[in-house]
Amino acid sequence: MPPKTAGRPRTTYFPLLAAERLDIALCRASAAVARAAESRSGENGLGVGQHLVLKMLVAVGPCSQQTLSEELRIDRSVMVNICDDLERAGHVRRERNPDDRRAYAVTVTDSGRRLLTEAEASVPGFLDHTFQALTSAERDQLAVLLGKLLTAGG
Repeated sequence: MPPKTAGRPRTTYFPLLAAERLDIALCRASAAVARAAESRSGENGLGVGQHLVLKMLVAVGPCSQQTLSEELRIDRSVMVNICDDLERAGHVRRERNPDDRRAYAVTVTDSGRRLLTEAEASVPGFLDHTFQALTSAERDQLAVLLGKLLTAGG
């Protein structure tokens, strides 16, 4: 008989459900990691979405908000708010897109590059803590599998 906790039997149902419903397990794991990431992001003053935008801009150069939204899979209305906040703080600027004068390109500033560098310094420790239940090989395997799912999902 399972031990009781606060008058109710302690169950191990969720691992059984997770094995049967991979979708539910992935959603719950994703939510737990997202909560941890948002909590950590408060420490450096850079939200997860803001971090992703700065990281992409540094990696690929100026982009439209639409491209940022599509590539990072962030809703367009949320992306507007992220870019507005980053622009107000001086971490990005919007400039006319030289390829399409009707559109704007979001460009990272020196301030944004510095903030990203500071935020990136804490990422390895965060990942080690968040994924401590997995071996290094399992983390590598998870990254490959998630990449496949995200690529297949469009």
